[in-house]
Amino acid sequence: MRRILLIKNPAAARTRRRTRESVVAAMEELGCEVRVAVTTGQGDAVQVARAGAQDGVDAIAVYGGDGTVMQAVEGMMGHDIPIGIIPGGTGNLLAGNLRLPRDPVAAARIVASGRPRAIDLGRLDQAGRTQYFAVAAGSGFDADLMARTTSAAKRRWGFAAYVAQAVTLAGALRTGSFRVTIDGEPMELDATTVLVANCREFAPPRMSLAPDIAFDDGVLDVVVLKAKGVLESAGILWKLWNDTVDGVAVRHYRGTEITVETQPSRPVQLDGEVSGETPFTATILPKGLSVLVPA
Repeated sequence: MRRILLIKNPAAARTRRRTRESVVAAMEELGCEVRVAVTTGQGDAVQVARAGAQDGVDAIAVYGGDGTVMQAVEGMMGHDIPIGIIPGGTGNLLAGNLRLPRDPVAAARIVASGRPRAIDLGRLDQAGRTQYFAVAAGSGFDADLMARTTSAAKRRWGFAAYVAQAVTLAGALRTGSFRVTIDGEPMELDATTVLVANCREFAPPRMSLAPDIAFDDGVLDVVVLKAKGVLESAGILWKLWNDTVDGVAVRHYRGTEITVETQPSRPVQLDGEVSGETPFTATILPKGLSVLVPA
């Protein structure tokens, strides 16, 4: 019998009570023993996951968004157990990159009967604190966008809330100065956004950051976007839709240790959650995360 700790984020966009009950029932029907913990505030998932891992559960599942998943991962570090993902947030980008079903009940069945798959994990060190990301960390327009999109808007409109806010901000889009150091080699860049990516797609399965990014290749990918105003922003979206890295509006680098600095400091996002400000240093933990996928 697989013993599962299910962490639920009731504030996430898609975690309705009736659906949550169906998620638990789906896992129990497949012979799992399910213990449920509901988060009540920022950081709760870290403590709950840590307690579950120390208690010796066979897997920890998260019904929520990418941010709650990464909080649980932080709590699980040092314990050799897999995480199961039941999409319930706004973006659900990690689940999308892994091609996990968006339907919560179908995803719950994978948690109950799936196999572990090892993928890389990003580690971010910033102002004395260590956090983790599986999709991407970055600063610039992406972090500004996420900082300005309210929780209420995400619960009501889902991913469309980000789109609406992006349209609002696009007209005032400007570049800024970034100092990016990749494996000891510094670069001075004029950019709109600097992303340190582990996964290829930022809008699965349509838009990718670069054609050869993989979440299990042992390196991080640095994607630098440069645009001003609405027309140039639309041009970048077209390039990303077509997997085009032109070396001007879209630039791509690779490395295992990346430091991003700005002057002045700017917000930083990790897997869609705003957390602190620049500077930060990202490193790669090869095969550092085990995720339950279809058997």
